[in-house]
Amino acid sequence: MGKVRFLPLKVEDPIILEKIKYSIAFLFSFTLVGLALYFNTLEEIWRGSIKILISPANLITDYFKLANVGAAFINAALMIIKSLLIIRSTKVALTGPLFAAIFTIAGFSLFGKNLFNSIPIIVGVLLYAKLTRTPFKNYLLSALYGTALGPLVSEVAFNSGFSFFMGIFLGCTAGIVVGLILPPLSRHFVSFHKGFSLYNIGFTAGIIGMAFIAFFRAYGIEVDTVYLVSSGYNKPLSIYLYSLFVLLLSAGIYLNGRSFSGYAKFLKEDGRGGPDFIERHGLGLTFINMALLGMLTTTFVLVVKGELNGPVIGGIFTVVGFGAFGKHIKNVFPILLGVLLVGWLTSTELSSTSFLLTALFGTTLAPVSGHYGVIAGVLAGSLHMVIVTNISYLHAGMNLYNNGFSGGFTAAIIVPLLEVFFFHKSKRKNKELTEPMINTESVKDLEEPKK
Repeated sequence: MGKVRFLPLKVEDPIILEKIKYSIAFLFSFTLVGLALYFNTLEEIWRGSIKILISPANLITDYFKLANVGAAFINAALMIIKSLLIIRSTKVALTGPLFAAIFTIAGFSLFGKNLFNSIPIIVGVLLYAKLTRTPFKNYLLSALYGTALGPLVSEVAFNSGFSFFMGIFLGCTAGIVVGLILPPLSRHFVSFHKGFSLYNIGFTAGIIGMAFIAFFRAYGIEVDTVYLVSSGYNKPLSIYLYSLFVLLLSAGIYLNGRSFSGYAKFLKEDGRGGPDFIERHGLGLTFINMALLGMLTTTFVLVVKGELNGPVIGGIFTVVGFGAFGKHIKNVFPILLGVLLVGWLTSTELSSTSFLLTALFGTTLAPVSGHYGVIAGVLAGSLHMVIVTNISYLHAGMNLYNNGFSGGFTAAIIVPLLEVFFFHKSKRKNKELTEPMINTESVKDLEEPKK
C-alpha cells in the first residue's frame, strides 16, 4: 500500500492521462443520467426528449420548462457522449479547449442544443474539411462550438410553416451551410477582438445568425426571442452541483500530489487567446481550477437569490469548462463584479435568469482583467452588461452564445482604449514619451501580450 503515494508521478504517462480525462468526462455524463432518473420516470423522460427534439429552441428556451428536468439532463448526457465519440474518432488528445467544449455543450444542451439540431452543423464542418482536403481534427472546435447555431436548424425545421419532412430537410440544409462557412469565418474574426474574448465561435455564430435573420426579415419572416424559464429546483440542484465540484476538486488535489502546489503560478495566466491549461499546468491543477470556478459561480447565483434552472446551470457548466481554457478565479471575479455593479446601479433584477446569464457568460472577457488588471476587468464587465441587453435582436436568439457575440464587440471597444492608456502610462513612467501621437510601430508592439 506504500506505493500509492507515487501515483501522482505515474499520471504523467500520456496514455494514463488520456484514460483519466475520458473517465472524468464519461462520469460527468453518468451523473447527469442519475440526476435525470431522480427527477422523472423513464416514460416522462421519453416524452420530454421527443418534445425537445421537435421544438424550436431559440433563446431562452429552458428545457426544464419546455419538457422536464429529466429529459433535459438526458439530452445533455447524450450530447456529451456524442461529442466524446466524435473526438475519439479523430484520435486527438482530450485537450483543455476540448474539455471546455464538452462542458459547454453539456450546459447548452439544457437550453437549446440537442441531437437533431447539432448534427447537421457538425456534418457541414466535416464537409468543409473534405472540400479543403484537410483533416477534420483541425476543425473539431468549430464543429463542437458551432452547434451554438442549433436553434437556427430547429427554427427552420419546426417553426417556419413548412411541412414536417420539408422543414426537416430545409433545417438540415441550413445547418450544413452554417457548418461549411463557420471554420473560415471563425479564423478571420479572432482578429476583431484580438483574443480578449474567449468565445470566438460565439462571436462568429452571432455574425452568421445575424445574416440569416436579415435574410428571413427581408422575406417577411419574423423570429422573436423567447423567455421560457423554470424555477423551484434550487435545493436538489445545488446539492448536485456542490457535490460534483467537491469530487472534481478532490480528484484535482489527488492528481496534483495531494496539494495545491503550483496554483499561485496558475493564477498568473492572463487567459488571452484561450491557453490550454492542461498542457501548461497539468490535469490536477486544471481540475482544481475548474472546481473552484464551479463553486464560485454556483455561490454567486445563490447569493443573489437566482434560480438554478437549465440556462443558469448551462452558464455554470460553461465557466467550469473554460477553467481548462483561459478562465480562473482571479480573472473571472472582476468581470462578475463589473456586471453586478451595473446591474445594481440600473435597478436590474439581480435574481433574474437574463442577468445571471450575462454575469456567467460575460466571463468570456476574463482575459481583459487577466491582462490589464482588476479595474479593467470591472470596466469590461460593466460595458458588457450594457451592450448584451441590446444585441440579441440582431440574431433573434438563433445564436445560443449571445454573450460571446456581445463579448466580441465589448473587447473590440475596450481593448484599444486600454492599449492607449497603458501605452501612455508606460511611456510616462519611463520618461520616453516625446511626441503627442502614437507611432505605428509602437501600436504593433502593444498587440503582443505581456510577458
